[in-house]
Amino acid sequence: MKTVPTSAASGLPQLFAQQQARSEALRREDAAPRLARLRKLARWIADNRAAIQQALYADFRKPATETDVTEIWPSQTEIRHTIRHLKQWMEPHRVETPLALMGARGWVQYEPKGVCLIIAPWNYPFYLAIDPLISALAAGNCAIIKPSEMTPTVAALLSRMAREIFDPAEVTVVEGNKDVATKLLELPFHHIFFTGSPQVGKVVMRAAAEHLSSVTLELGGKSPAIVDETANLRDAAEKIVWGKGINAGQTCVAPDYLLVQESVQSQLLEEIGKVVRRLYDTEGNGVAASDSYARIVNQHHFERVAGLLEDAQKQGATVALGGHVDERQRFIEPTVLLNAPSDSRVMQEEIFGPLLPVRTFRTLMEATDEVNSRPRPLALYVFTQSRENQRYLLRNIPAGGAAVNETILHLAHPDLPFGGAGNSGLGRAHGHAGFLAFSNEKSVLRQRIGLTGIKSFYPPYTPKVQKMVNLLLRWL
Repeated sequence: MKTVPTSAASGLPQLFAQQQARSEALRREDAAPRLARLRKLARWIADNRAAIQQALYADFRKPATETDVTEIWPSQTEIRHTIRHLKQWMEPHRVETPLALMGARGWVQYEPKGVCLIIAPWNYPFYLAIDPLISALAAGNCAIIKPSEMTPTVAALLSRMAREIFDPAEVTVVEGNKDVATKLLELPFHHIFFTGSPQVGKVVMRAAAEHLSSVTLELGGKSPAIVDETANLRDAAEKIVWGKGINAGQTCVAPDYLLVQESVQSQLLEEIGKVVRRLYDTEGNGVAASDSYARIVNQHHFERVAGLLEDAQKQGATVALGGHVDERQRFIEPTVLLNAPSDSRVMQEEIFGPLLPVRTFRTLMEATDEVNSRPRPLALYVFTQSRENQRYLLRNIPAGGAAVNETILHLAHPDLPFGGAGNSGLGRAHGHAGFLAFSNEKSVLRQRIGLTGIKSFYPPYTPKVQKMVNLLLRWL
């Protein structure tokens, strides 16, 4: 089969047409070929573990173990979970029939959407390309993946992966800058899965509207961690530092700021300092010497995060922990900021880096009002040993997802739908939710031949028919 060179933007319409033609055959497949593609993907990931680690290290010095935990393990977990449940997900779903439709049967059957576009981000460039691909393949679609140009080594690796294990008419990786992404968005994809910022998400949604393409938008926002006076402070500190420190804070669901009850602030800050030293400075040589701590992805983002730190200090914030930056290696130390004003950039923008502003509250209502004064977050983290406080915060703070006495890990649970709310995203991903996102849920009603309940309401509308309608409205 002749393939279109994916490096040339001019070849994208032909590539799309090629996949569109192939999608008609995939639509008729049963579970077996879908499962075969997923198993092939799982084998490739296992066989290329070292190459994945090296690519992530080359792009932003991500530790190999962190790559295993945050890129490889969740990808393999998602594949295994999907393989285990796919036949069940593909089965038509029977629904009950109301009495007024007596004689009919109804069910929902699932069919592929067709040709899908996956636009992956730079912060978890392997996992966040593979995870939606798993759902797309499970649902029987063709897919074009556009990886981020900010992580070129991983993008090249993904391109090699696609060439080695997929027919390009089924899965292709298209490398390039934002101009290539713009050209892709001009094509009439049947579904677009985008992971990135709310600002770019709006651009994607506008482009999708031109073709009425469905979208899944995994965006971001300022995700709060709330620690009340009943919390186990040592445990909370460990989980907050890990959630903020992993990938040097470049995580869409990282705790973006910390709200701590006034009475326990000093103890929590002390515990946070201990945890930072234990995780990233065990030898006492400084966090920069740690081989367990990543770097900021590029100069632009380094300057952006360093600028947030500088602006906060100029506006009166104080550094309670960390604060060291090194432009030569794009290093920013885990940093705790106190008293950052509400209108400072660090409290207004998504940080996407290892800065943690800390603010205090006296009552849960105060904390709730603080969070709800901003757009709805992607994640909410609640640290408490009080069931009443837990219920109050979960009930009164809208968010895409939440974790109690934990950070990040709700993202890794394959049976928990993942996504945002409002400004932080649209649609759901992972597991069955991901399968549904890439599927058309076709509603089917099959009627019996001959006498049916609805025929009692056919014209002419005689008094007898009207009486039947009156009974319908009253009782059914």
